[in-house]
Amino acid sequence: MTPPRVVVVGDLITDVVAVLGGPLTTGSDTPAEIRFTGGGQAANTAAWLGALGMPVTLVGAVGDDGPGRDRVAELERGGVDCAVTQVPAVPTGTVLVLATSDERTMVTERGANLWLSPAAVDAALDAAPDAGHLHLSGYTLLDAGSRPAGLRALAAARERGLSVSVDAASAAPLQRVGATAFLGWVRGIDLLLVNAAEARVLAGGLDPAAQGRVLSASARRVVVKRGAAGAVWVDRDAMIAVTPTRRMAVVDPTGAGDAFAAGLLSTWLTGAAPEAVLQRAGDLGASAVGQVGARPPT
Repeated sequence: MTPPRVVVVGDLITDVVAVLGGPLTTGSDTPAEIRFTGGGQAANTAAWLGALGMPVTLVGAVGDDGPGRDRVAELERGGVDCAVTQVPAVPTGTVLVLATSDERTMVTERGANLWLSPAAVDAALDAAPDAGHLHLSGYTLLDAGSRPAGLRALAAARERGLSVSVDAASAAPLQRVGATAFLGWVRGIDLLLVNAAEARVLAGGLDPAAQGRVLSASARRVVVKRGAAGAVWVDRDAMIAVTPTRRMAVVDPTGAGDAFAAGLLSTWLTGAAPEAVLQRAGDLGASAVGQVGARPPT
């Protein structure tokens, strides 16, 4: 089965990644390896899809500035078609990422991402008649400024008959908007991706299979990502758990979930069975944690 074009909607930012050499010493110095890289949940997923040879369009917003132009150029070099709006007088988003071997903490300036508009989403979909799937970064829904664009993306995908997936994005902003609101926004989608922390916010402190069953009342399929423990797929007919076969020493976990999402979409959209989908997703996620930065190696 030939994969359809995937339209990815959401954030495009600059990551300033500091891979810490030890525990963070508050009020003093902590040695680190520091890199400036392209980032953003949606942009990372699009970059991995492009690296896998999938036809992919990114819909997002950057500032009319050097970092914004650099972020778009590097995605285009990686095979991503960019439907990216330049927003005057607003900076391109930036995230400071403090990464250790098993965790990352992010300090975020959303910048131009908050200015993504419903009209830009419609224009991008109109320009992609070969699109078969829409993937939405949850951050677009979690910020009030970009929420209309996120809701329009979901509605426009339904109008055009596209399948839809949403990555829940991050536990803290999910907690702020509340599970009821978020699950109402995504009700009826084809696939919801959550990690363990996001699953607790949305479904409570249950085991992953039970969380998936709770969330399957809102989405037709749910994948609960469990890091090194693998992932669980739940739909209205079955529950499938897969543990990873590939292990990598963790250098930087930033963007591993975005690589996982790309591996999942690239396999699921070709009609593969859930076990194969989760295995491919897990392998790609594992490869991502073995490098600094959230994008595929170039």
